[in-house]
Amino acid sequence: MTSTAPASSFDELVRARRSCRGFRPDPVDPAVVERIIGTALHAPSWCNSQSWHVHVIGGEAVERFRTGMVAAITSDPSENSDLPFPAAYEGVYRERRRATGWQLYEAVGVEKGDRLGSAVEMLRNFELFDAPHAAIITTDAQLGTYGAIDCGLFLQTFLLAAEAHGVATVAQAALASQAPFVRDFLGLGDDRLVVAGVSFGYADPEHAANSFRTPRQSLAEAATWVTD
Repeated sequence: MTSTAPASSFDELVRARRSCRGFRPDPVDPAVVERIIGTALHAPSWCNSQSWHVHVIGGEAVERFRTGMVAAITSDPSENSDLPFPAAYEGVYRERRRATGWQLYEAVGVEKGDRLGSAVEMLRNFELFDAPHAAIITTDAQLGTYGAIDCGLFLQTFLLAAEAHGVATVAQAALASQAPFVRDFLGLGDDRLVVAGVSFGYADPEHAANSFRTPRQSLAEAATWVTD
């Protein structure tokens, strides 16, 4: 009989992962970060192109990055991403997005209509939620959509590998929204697309922003069985 232990463990790992929005200052041992990335390198990719590259920012550099990101979004709040953001969130997508936002605001004490409070919370994205590390994932511009898909697979594997090592993460499109700053900070050429960022470190269990879990759609909503 085949053991169900690996499947059960993986299911528990996936369900345990959450987006962390409050970190302790303690850095992650570089050896642990290397193991996380080493696992993520086994993610599948289109034609085995392995089209991702990850820059890991820590130490004094992460403070310069954090300060620069805040300055960039404050001086120009417009979206400056290499890849187009969604044109709109309508219907159920809008409902889910709003529900998550209000869960966060309720947890941290921001009331409806509090524009200043919501602006402060928005800025937390660019402060990396006080995380001691950031990872920036890029791909080759020539690979376009499929390079970005590959990076998504790498990103998911990175998040799960981090969870397995007890390292908290939050995947952030917000960091990619300031691609010109990111490109300048990392010295990237125009041949690289900034796809996404991850803030990571060890979760602060006492931080209010870590006190809620977002709901998930049902299997019936997500899957359609075609049998005839």
